[in-house]
Amino acid sequence: MTTVLVSGDDFIDPELFSAALRESLPSAGLSFRTLRTRWPNEPFGPVGGDGGVKEASGTEEQVLEALGDASVALTQMAPFTARVIREAPRLKFIGVARGGPVNVDLAAATAAGIPVTFTPGRNAAAAAEFAVGLILAAMRRITFADAALKEGVWRGDYYAYENAGLELDGATVGLVGYGAIGAIVARVLRAFGSHVLVSDPYADPARAQADGVELTGLEDLLRRSSVVSLHARVTPETRHLINAGNLALLPEGAVLVNSARGELLDYGPLPGLLESGRLGALALDVYDIEPPPADWPLHKAPNVITTPHLAGATRQTADRAALITAAEAARFLRGEPLRHVANPEVLTGGRP
Repeated sequence: MTTVLVSGDDFIDPELFSAALRESLPSAGLSFRTLRTRWPNEPFGPVGGDGGVKEASGTEEQVLEALGDASVALTQMAPFTARVIREAPRLKFIGVARGGPVNVDLAAATAAGIPVTFTPGRNAAAAAEFAVGLILAAMRRITFADAALKEGVWRGDYYAYENAGLELDGATVGLVGYGAIGAIVARVLRAFGSHVLVSDPYADPARAQADGVELTGLEDLLRRSSVVSLHARVTPETRHLINAGNLALLPEGAVLVNSARGELLDYGPLPGLLESGRLGALALDVYDIEPPPADWPLHKAPNVITTPHLAGATRQTADRAALITAAEAARFLRGEPLRHVANPEVLTGGRP
């Protein structure tokens, strides 16, 4: 009998994990232990105090109590810190239903010989659709007109030439980052008739050519794009990749969208750029501080759309993440090669 911890929350219910694993291993003897954390009703954050886990929901004590004799753990947000890994000697596999295992102390898991899997692309369609929605809302003044009308103001002035919105048809749109999400965004934009520029040092030129997008450098992209949407991963090199220096390269009135990660963008110069008109509109789903404080300057800046980190929030994302995570656990239990391993160096050994 294999004991499995299924740790979910109000986005990915624990039962999604257990049902998916039963489907993958219908004849296996499985016993389930359950943990439900409070995300998203309570914000995630660092757990453990040693910096090994930066984004998690719940406590070390909750995880250790729930684990019991489990050798396999499937999780969305629960913290697997160095302490949890040290005090759970039976644990041999951790499957994380996120694009990266940020709720796992990967160094500690690797030292213990525990493979940690993740779910790349689980929310690619959702995040891409949301990004395109933000682009359209910002370019066509949709949310601004909606808010005004609810206050009893008819924004007929949006028909004035200088205030009128812009079309995607014929527009040059720059995508910073070209992974799974960026590629879907590009496909949708091209269907609208946009010319798509891409800045990504890791993008495959042959793929870009086949996709009908133009690879270029970041500065050239910023100079030429009337809309810029961010889709890069956060690394030490990409933190504040978009900053005061290169934001000045944007055409007057450009639209900037960030639905990727807050750390990609330096938020400091944005209020001034909006006030001056250098930025025509700004659409954000991610922030340097989440949630933004009450005195955040962008709350009062003109032409700003803000949403609470919702780009990946679809039912299909939750279902897909649970299925991918359970499939990896099933491969582990069958002794088959894993497909999405964050620490592949452990595969030659593993925790005894």
